[in-house]
Amino acid sequence: MATGAVPASFTGLKTRDHQGIGFTKTSDFVKVSDLQRVKFCRTKVSVIRNSSNPGSETVELEPASDGSPLLVPRQKYCESIHKTIRRKTRTVMVGNVALGSEHPIRIQTMTTTDTKDVAETVEQVMRIADQGADIVRITVQGKKEADACFEIKNSLVQKNYNIPLVADIHFAPPVALRVSECFDKIRVNPGNFADRRAQFEQLEYTEDDYQKELEHIEQVFTPLVEKCKKYGRAMRIGTNHGSLSDRIMSYYGDSPRGMVESAFEYARICRKLDFHNFVFSMKASNPVIMVQAYRLLVAEMNVLGWDYPLHLGVTEAGEGEDGRMKSAIGIGTLLMDGLGDTIRVSLTEPPEEEIDPCRRLANLGMRAAELQKGVAPFEEKNRRYFDFQRRSGQLPLQKEGEEVDYRGVLHRDGSVLMSVSLDQLKTPELLYKSLAAKLIVGMPFKDLATVDSILLRELPPPDDRDARLALKRLIDISMGVITPLSEQLTKPLPNALVLLTLKELSTGAYKLLPEGTRVVVSVRGDEPQEELEILKSTDAIMILHDLPYAEEKTSRVHAARRLFEYLSENSLDFPVIHHIQFPKEIHRDDLVIGAGTNAGGLLVDGLGDGILLEASDQDFDFLRNTSFNLLQGCRMRNTKTEYVSCPSCGRTLFDLQEISAEIRERTSHLPGVSIAIMGCIVNGPGEMADADFGYVGGAPGKIDLYVGKTVVKRAIAMEHATDALIELIKEHGRWVEPPAEE
Repeated sequence: MATGAVPASFTGLKTRDHQGIGFTKTSDFVKVSDLQRVKFCRTKVSVIRNSSNPGSETVELEPASDGSPLLVPRQKYCESIHKTIRRKTRTVMVGNVALGSEHPIRIQTMTTTDTKDVAETVEQVMRIADQGADIVRITVQGKKEADACFEIKNSLVQKNYNIPLVADIHFAPPVALRVSECFDKIRVNPGNFADRRAQFEQLEYTEDDYQKELEHIEQVFTPLVEKCKKYGRAMRIGTNHGSLSDRIMSYYGDSPRGMVESAFEYARICRKLDFHNFVFSMKASNPVIMVQAYRLLVAEMNVLGWDYPLHLGVTEAGEGEDGRMKSAIGIGTLLMDGLGDTIRVSLTEPPEEEIDPCRRLANLGMRAAELQKGVAPFEEKNRRYFDFQRRSGQLPLQKEGEEVDYRGVLHRDGSVLMSVSLDQLKTPELLYKSLAAKLIVGMPFKDLATVDSILLRELPPPDDRDARLALKRLIDISMGVITPLSEQLTKPLPNALVLLTLKELSTGAYKLLPEGTRVVVSVRGDEPQEELEILKSTDAIMILHDLPYAEEKTSRVHAARRLFEYLSENSLDFPVIHHIQFPKEIHRDDLVIGAGTNAGGLLVDGLGDGILLEASDQDFDFLRNTSFNLLQGCRMRNTKTEYVSCPSCGRTLFDLQEISAEIRERTSHLPGVSIAIMGCIVNGPGEMADADFGYVGGAPGKIDLYVGKTVVKRAIAMEHATDALIELIKEHGRWVEPPAEE
């Protein structure tokens, strides 16, 4: 039995080897008694009863996973684990636009113009509005920009554009006060609104020190809250993973937990002042961290009974398919959980070009919620949605007497499978190149980013020696060739992997195959449990999770979660490949967004061992690159240079799109290397937490170079900065020369 005071959010509960309790420093305490230990689901949890409200529901905390020091609320983070139900929120008004669960998911972007250039900014806002955006954000660095905001707002109103405007504020409370008189919403970054820029110092705090900092935040922030109340403005408390204060990082670490508590410090002040017209965001450039942070935020809001809407976004996502994929992985995952009320797809492209992919993603989420897509209810015990733990399927093992090596048909860091046609077999060397195999005297060899296995729905005739020789050469380099049972029975291919349905397994049709044939099983995931039972007696090399794309009511994400739960409960460790067959004439953005949402939404939870994307009328190289982008975006298989690239805004000190393209052209061949390309340093070096090297605007025409979070070269003339970046990469032994063209 223990008695103590803990924050209302319960974020401070910690255990050391799960034996003790620690407390955070906060201005919003509730009395808690009856802290005791109980057994639940094989893990110890803390049971907390709120003594000030004895009738309230018991709150239970448990380790996020076995051995994890992170305690999380046992309450779920979403309305349902087996179907998409939109989380109920209050309505927040942003000008004339309503945000919340009773309204459509709103789409927004941010201008890239110099805010002081009123005419150019107004023109860009109008283009964005004409593309269908609901809200536009504008950076406001100082007094001159704040003064320009009045002219921007008036000019737009005169032109009959009433789209709500949001002021993006960092480091400048007086500027926020000024612009709140004309803009509809203020975005504050709790990491730097009242705190100094993080120096990444480990600080020690006494109780009094910590409390004084909280009092300082309240003193600085209160005037803005009162002004927003007075003028009817909205607010976004927008935490960025990269700009947490030293105080927060010293206490909670550079973590989703720190992100949530950073936002809650400001939210408690809003609530104390009876201001509730605000939303939260938890952005990160890493989709895995971003998803964890939002889930933890909602779980803790559920404990507190808070119902504030969510603004979703992956920051510094990048450009092209890379940026769309990262955004789909992060935002799409949460939309399938029913979370999110407004979204932004951050791309290193003109802001008006963000609107179309943003709308496609919002439509995907709203459609799932409207249909309440899901599966039959099931109990979920094994998925860890607050901290990442990958479920690794058992990779193929070699069996005695086998003629070929099957150990390479899957990759330990995540596998890419591709569907190949008979036509492609007519030109073997082109096929090998399409599979990203190295060619040496016309013979294929596997490389870093070579496809691991192929699906061949139709085998070549036995007398087509050239096609069969091409397949033999692929099998000889340990590339799996998967073909349906009917094809293998009528036109057998030596050492092929045979694709079976559950029905073919249950009827015993596969027994017509030679003994020792390796099999792959295709499963929907929503079958009755008794149909899945046959998997227990199957020696499959892998499972393909394949739910028809056109299913109206059944959700691929929830069906897969149900399948993984069944496998875990029955100690079945088959590797699982996410197999998505897209319809003909699907738009490329819809394919990328669909793959990121439906497969990425599982891979970020550690569920799955690879991807197989099929779209008969899409370019083969595009599908292969999309597959590898998906694995890399989910922090699995790293096959190319990783870029953390900001989308640009009025603070940007160089042409971000041009410089980004230049850097990519010269460095894209460095798998395992991560480069941050940042227009300015407003979000702090922490936004480059995942990056090995940073290229950051330091002043107009000048670039600062970073190694990790440390600046190592300052004020390099921009025309020499890319060469200097490459030299820096060489100095640290991470450079290789680009491969010569074959």
